[in-house]
Amino acid sequence: MDFDFVQYIQQLLERDLPGEQAHRKLLPPGRKLRAGFREVPEVKYSSVLLLLFPHEGRIYTCLTRRNPNMKDHPGQISFPGGKIEEGESPELTAMREAQEEVGISPLDVRILGRLSELFVPVSGFTIFPYVGWLDYKPDFVLNHDEAEKLILLPIQDFVQEERIEHTEMDTLRGRLTVPCYPHEGEIIWGATAMILAEFLELLREGSLTLQ
Repeated sequence: MDFDFVQYIQQLLERDLPGEQAHRKLLPPGRKLRAGFREVPEVKYSSVLLLLFPHEGRIYTCLTRRNPNMKDHPGQISFPGGKIEEGESPELTAMREAQEEVGISPLDVRILGRLSELFVPVSGFTIFPYVGWLDYKPDFVLNHDEAEKLILLPIQDFVQEERIEHTEMDTLRGRLTVPCYPHEGEIIWGATAMILAEFLELLREGSLTLQ
């Protein structure tokens, strides 16, 4: 994929983002996009990396299935990312966590911009999603302490066809029927699906064809 594609994605991310409009498509039932001070007295901050890279003529991003022993969102599908440490910028956190979780070299990643921040009331985190570009498919090295499976997602398949389905999931609020993106036997839902929904909506609004 040439530089024009990378520049185009960067320009899209500088536009007005679809934000809540896209997030609501994958919003689990009963969940708010915002919460008052009394509900969440101390908001925590995290960031994730939506990494784009070419492979066999297509554009992919990578997700992981989190280790079931993780404190927050165990066993769920997520983008590489984590809590912002003191003195760290959100962008640096996204890059550091991507290196720690899946072995991506930060020196080779070009950050193209950021999607809308997203609040997750279940964990109390506000997430800053960054979009990055890598010129090649990396040799992923999975950190099994944090992730048990690597998932490669072909972006154009989801741009060309909106594959939102509904399925039952066990959550902290009990068993719920949630909107999701199914992919090769995995269920992408919650915050990860909402972030992905905004990026896909941005591509559709830009009339971008990934062929």
